[in-house]
Amino acid sequence: MPQDEQENRLSAFGLAAILILVGLLIWAGWYGLRSWNAMSGVKISVLGWVFMGLGAVVTFLVGAGLMALVFYSSRHDIDH
Repeated sequence: MPQDEQENRLSAFGLAAILILVGLLIWAGWYGLRSWNAMSGVKISVLGWVFMGLGAVVTFLVGAGLMALVFYSSRHDIDH
């Protein structure tokens, strides 16, 4: 095999990590769908939906802000 093809191959540990993560993703989807269906009789008020939406937006903004700080510190040689 040429040198470039060997460097791009996935190791056994990498393949195992991908399979484990895909399994966890499938399990999380199954669990979320089961939980959603189990709460079919639960009513959420408009205020509840507003706060749920605000929670999602704030969570996204915190994640985006932290990623921006990581990139900023990397670009300005603050990391050691």
